[in-house]
Amino acid sequence: MTKYKTVFTTERSPLHQQHTLNAAPDALDILMLRNPSREELITALDGAEFLISERTGIIDREILSYAKELKLIVRLGSLTHDIDLSYAKSQGIIVCRQPDMMVIRVAEHVMMQMLVLSKNLYDSQSVALSDNTDWRESRRTDENTFAYNWSKRTHIRQLYGQTVGIIGFGEIGAELTRRLQGWGCTILYNKRRQLPDTVEVELGLHYADKNTIFQQSDIVVNLLPYFPETDMAINRKSFAQMKRDNLFVSVGSGSVIDESALADAVKSGQIGGVALDTFEYEPIRADNPLRQLALAGYNVVLTPHTAAVGLPTGKNPRANDYTNMIRYIRGEPVLDRIV
Repeated sequence: MTKYKTVFTTERSPLHQQHTLNAAPDALDILMLRNPSREELITALDGAEFLISERTGIIDREILSYAKELKLIVRLGSLTHDIDLSYAKSQGIIVCRQPDMMVIRVAEHVMMQMLVLSKNLYDSQSVALSDNTDWRESRRTDENTFAYNWSKRTHIRQLYGQTVGIIGFGEIGAELTRRLQGWGCTILYNKRRQLPDTVEVELGLHYADKNTIFQQSDIVVNLLPYFPETDMAINRKSFAQMKRDNLFVSVGSGSVIDESALADAVKSGQIGGVALDTFEYEPIRADNPLRQLALAGYNVVLTPHTAAVGLPTGKNPRANDYTNMIRYIRGEPVLDRIV
């Protein structure tokens, strides 16, 4: 069987890399590189026919000029500003932008988190499900008969027009931003390397430092991955900077957040609502202070690390990473082609 040399660049850890390699078809001879330098990538691309770039990584004219055998570039994700599309086209290299379904599901989950907190949903549902009979007399509704907010709920707000600050902006941030378009939100973001002006304009983003995001956002969204430098990066000082009674949402690494400091900020009223999908210890411990607040009826929404979960298919979800290579080998049109 012919083996097609394939270079796969990623920021993911060795565990995630192995999970991805386990899903690879036999036809591909894969070299996995984590955050390679320019020199490492140029060397690796010698003789390579396929390049898979996961979410990020500069692929410019100089790098491509050394990839004489390259036939296809697949960007796993939606951001392609760091790929020289014009030069790729001039060299007959196909470029695809492949949507990441797990990323999209996480972005949808964040939308849910923001809406549930904004509407104080579980508090409102507890009223509808309670056995309390002390409200006003219950009457059948029609166009003139109804009991608007009969329990006098407070702290219900709108998402429309809010300032949303995203810390750790990558593919999830981009998909979240696309879903917020049309909600009239001001979107601030922070990442290690600021995006080009063209991308900021396309997505409707404004770059800000972390302190500004905490100080100015109505909703802070944490998407930071775990690295030694991000361990407990969001802490008591961060929460103290937030405008009082605003919201905090996270699907980033659990160990990025000081959960005790976050719980204290909720109890004091400094933060009006929290939604987390990830935790410092997983499965969540019974003594997690945020769990105690959720049980006590605070505006705290906790989900068991399910943001990226989809319907079961019976196959490794990372198998989709190789779809376009398989189609190319079979002589079929590739999907999501942009060049």
